[in-house]
This record gives sequence, structure tokens and C-alpha cells, in this order.
Amino acid sequence: MSKGKRWPAEWTRYLDRITGIEVTQLTNYRSHSWHLYFTENGWYDEGRKLLFLSDRTNSTNLYQLDLSDGEITQLTDYGTEREVQSVCLHPSGRSAVMKHGGASLTLLQLDTLEERSLYEAPAGFKIGNVNCTADGAYAVTCIQEDLSGRILLDLGNGYVGHRELMEAAPLSKIITIELASGDVKEVFEDRCFITHINTSPTLPWLITYCHEGPWHLVDHRIWGLDLRNGETWKIRHRLEPKEKVGHEFFYPDGETIGYHGFRENGTNFFGKIRYDNTEMEETEFTFDTWHSHADGYGHVVVDGKGPIRTISIWKKQGDGTGYDGPRTLCELRCSFHSQKVHAHPRFDEKGERLLFTSDKNGYANLYLVNLPQDLSRLPRM
Repeated sequence: MSKGKRWPAEWTRYLDRITGIEVTQLTNYRSHSWHLYFTENGWYDEGRKLLFLSDRTNSTNLYQLDLSDGEITQLTDYGTEREVQSVCLHPSGRSAVMKHGGASLTLLQLDTLEERSLYEAPAGFKIGNVNCTADGAYAVTCIQEDLSGRILLDLGNGYVGHRELMEAAPLSKIITIELASGDVKEVFEDRCFITHINTSPTLPWLITYCHEGPWHLVDHRIWGLDLRNGETWKIRHRLEPKEKVGHEFFYPDGETIGYHGFRENGTNFFGKIRYDNTEMEETEFTFDTWHSHADGYGHVVVDGKGPIRTISIWKKQGDGTGYDGPRTLCELRCSFHSQKVHAHPRFDEKGERLLFTSDKNGYANLYLVNLPQDLSRLPRM
């Protein structure tokens, strides 16, 4: 049994060759290691510990990294048939909900490593990502008809079958699981490829979900859902034909939703909007990106792709009229070949550190940057 196994610190520090900023490479093992999906907070114990996933046991398992000394602890011990695929940290910071094997949810106590089965999807269905409500009472996920028997699917490695699954319109259901009792409730269903469940970090009744598929072809990407009554509505309506909007996430206030997108003419943009479709604000830029994230303190970050493979950052101007940037924070050099090696940059809860993944050395590893107080020191793009 490898559960509880401790690994010595692997971290190294270096000065970025473009900006001179100090970067800490947190992991260094000859297998992929990556942090939780960028919509999920992986920091806990007052920011001293960090959850991440790694293939270092030849199967994907959950690990903890102690940011005081770099020591790594293995938290799960699953083989390839039930390896960990998605993780959500409970708001208490004392447990995590894990999806593994494609159809199972388990609650893990982070101090004792005790596990409790929460949910098994019915036959013929797969589980999507999992979140917890702001009050910690429920896990929220989506289940979707498993059409892998008739469609060639490899969504995690190049989005193979992405459009075909959208066009097949599988039956999808959004469900809540009460963590105390295990009671399951179906809140919403549709004949649509539904994924990307995001719970508000402050409003227990509010989530977003998406109609998945190529962003310019889906009927609408970002949807809101009231868990109390099943009411659903469109968020951030498409403003022009073939416009792409997605990778939505909640700001810390739990009411503002961030996203990024692409216009048909090639212009990229990041934006934010309240869940009730008010206070929309968007900022354009001229290079391609995969994801964006914001910390609620005025910073926005994007991970560049194509010829510009850097982490780029903006800072809200003091008068609130716009953003200073983009400025280059550090080199990224990430392949984005599969989900495990997507950069997925994410700020910590205080907006002081930025975490991202890169496979620039051949394997995916975690990298951490302490943001400089004066971003004007950084070069403009």
C-alpha cells in the first residue's frame, strides 16, 4: 500500500529567462504531475498545503505538497481501473470529493485518509466533474449517457469525438448528493452534452454549467442554474456569429463569472459578468490563449499558445477605467497536448501567488510564482 507514502521535496528555484522573476518548480518526477483544474482551489491549511495529481505510481492518484518544506504525501492508492480523474476540495479544507473510474465519487478525509463511497453512476452513464456547494452540504456533479460504444472518444487527449458527442445529444443530468446522508437529487436534465459544473463559492444555491462542444457551434455555452427550483438561464449571450466564449469560472465574490473568448476576426478577449447578466466588462488582446483566470483583486492572467507561450498578466488600473497590460510574467512553453499538460493558471485565495502546469521539460510539473508588488517592472507584451 502506497497511501500515506512520503516523498522528499523535489522543488527547485530559478530565474525566468525572459523576465528575471523567480519561479519555483514544485515537482520533478519522470511522470506527469499537475494541479487541480483551474476552477478548483487546491490550497488548504491556510495556504500551507496544496493538492495535486500525479502518475508517479503508474496510475493517477491524489497527492499533497507541503509548501513549508516541499514534502509530498500520497493520499490515495488506486490502480489504473479506478484512478483519480477529478477532485474538489471541500470548503472546510478538511476533505475532498474525488471522481475515479469514470463512474464513482468518494469522500476523502485529508487528515486520516479515510474514504467513504458517495455515489455510483447508474449503468450506461459516466460522471462529469464534481464541485461542493458553498455551505459544504452537497456535492454537485453531472452524469451523462456513455456513448463511447458508438463514438470514438478521447476527450482528454486532443478532444477526439468532441463535436460528435455534442451532435449526438446525450441525456445529461445535474445531481446533488447530500454529504451527510448520501441522498441524491436530480435537479435538471437535458438532451445535451453538459459538463463544466461550477458552484458559487458564496451562494449555495447557484451553479453554472455548460453546453459542451466546439464553442462556435454550441447553441449557447454558459448557463446558470438555481439548485432550489431547477430554474436555468443563459449567461453572456453571444454577441456576433461564430463567437467563442467559455472556460467560465467564479470570482471569489461568488456572483461574478469570468471567461475568455475569441471573435471571428481572430481577436481574443477576457471578460466578466454577474450571474444575472449585468455589469459585463471585456478586454481584448491580439494573441491566442487557452485559459484565463482572475483573483478578484484586479489581476487577470492568461496562458498563451501558438508562437507566444508565456504567462501574461494584467492589473486593473486605480481609476477602474481599464487594465494595465498585458505584461509577461514568465515563460510557459507548454504543449497543451492533453488535459494533463494544460497550463490552467490559477491565483491563490489572496492573489499573491500564481500556480500553473507546464511540460516544457518533457513531463508535466507544477510551477509557482510569487507575484511582484509592482507589475510595472515586467515587460509589456
